[in-house]
Amino acid sequence: MLNYKAIEILTSEAAHYRKKPVADAVVEYIRGLKIAARCMVTRGIAGCYESGEVATGRLEILSLNLPIRIYIVLPALESERVLIGLNGMLGDGIVALHDLNVLSHRTNSAFFPRQLMVRDVMTSEPRRIGADTPLSDVVQLLLPSIFTGLPVVDEHDRPIGVVTQGDLIRKGGMPLRLGLLAESDEGRRDAVLTQLAERRAAEVMTAPAVTIAADRPLTEAVELMLSRRVKRLPVVDRSGCLAGMLSRLDIFRTVMREAPDWNSFRAQKIEVDHLKRVGDILRRDTQTVSAETRLDEVVRMIDRNDLQRVAVLDARGTLLGLISDRDLLRYFKPQQEGMWHLLAKVKQAFKEDACPTGDLLRCLAETKAGDVMTTDLITVREEMLIEEAIALMIDKELKRLPVVDAEGRFKGMISRDSLLRTGFGEPA
Repeated sequence: MLNYKAIEILTSEAAHYRKKPVADAVVEYIRGLKIAARCMVTRGIAGCYESGEVATGRLEILSLNLPIRIYIVLPALESERVLIGLNGMLGDGIVALHDLNVLSHRTNSAFFPRQLMVRDVMTSEPRRIGADTPLSDVVQLLLPSIFTGLPVVDEHDRPIGVVTQGDLIRKGGMPLRLGLLAESDEGRRDAVLTQLAERRAAEVMTAPAVTIAADRPLTEAVELMLSRRVKRLPVVDRSGCLAGMLSRLDIFRTVMREAPDWNSFRAQKIEVDHLKRVGDILRRDTQTVSAETRLDEVVRMIDRNDLQRVAVLDARGTLLGLISDRDLLRYFKPQQEGMWHLLAKVKQAFKEDACPTGDLLRCLAETKAGDVMTTDLITVREEMLIEEAIALMIDKELKRLPVVDAEGRFKGMISRDSLLRTGFGEPA
């Protein structure tokens, strides 16, 4: 038997709290606590009150102030806290507390509540660009931003396309991803911006824009993002004008805000089905090297596999560190001209004399992975819930997380894409 309580509130349709029907206010309050409580509201068909007023649902004399019953079932340990919060909400009604012997409590986890609409989650008033906007202006808008894409609108503010980081690289000739461009010296950035200024957003944008209406369910938007393999959606109002942008980051922030503490549920002997863990979304094919691997091999690996980072392991498979393209650019900052040629997504002929302070290729061959790797890492375990992993990635502004076992051995990486797919029910 599980020790539970039932809180029963008898009130009426006329009862309000802060300009809301009291039933709505109570449901919102219970939901906001994120505890293992169920709340049910029922409306009576007739009744009477202490004042002598008679409530009726008969149409011939019109509906009149029908009785409302709010029934909350929760673990006994939570009851006192809930009652304290309810105390100031009820200006009219009766509150009763009952003991319950519960045989079992089972629930299903959900990535986010199904009642959420796109407008509840989207970023309102997003930045937008026109078809004639120079790509240099697009890049300057994106460099300080946490987002890597912008909607393109027509003269009526209707979305006609999206310019993404991938578009800027593949179609626009931007040589490095935005994160690396931000790390580059001012002269190099200015040279890239000057080159990009000659082209316009219409030349590189992904069109037509894949949009979603603001009044559609969030679940529909996620299905669209996954099926069309896009990271963001322009959100439109009823007239088709841009009302917001919905990104994976917006969705993950919603998961953080809405998800209960599933671990605490299980500690109360509540059976929670469909919980998903980091191990369910693990990408196990991450490229790895040893601390003694030469950096020229690391650079070739990053370039050949279109990676942003590789894992550095010892002989036992213990994770020692990570090497990203950003680590390479920072480590060889004096030779940044030559490193640019090596890391560039838009390939140019490498010039050995591009490096003013020495032979970069020789330097790469003589430098080991262990000299460059980042060792101050945030890692997670396979048994961590994906909601916890999302909270960590958003808090630390990470797009990927290495996964290790109890002995620190490297198991793989997780990404935002795999979190969204698995959280929403698709295989990683």
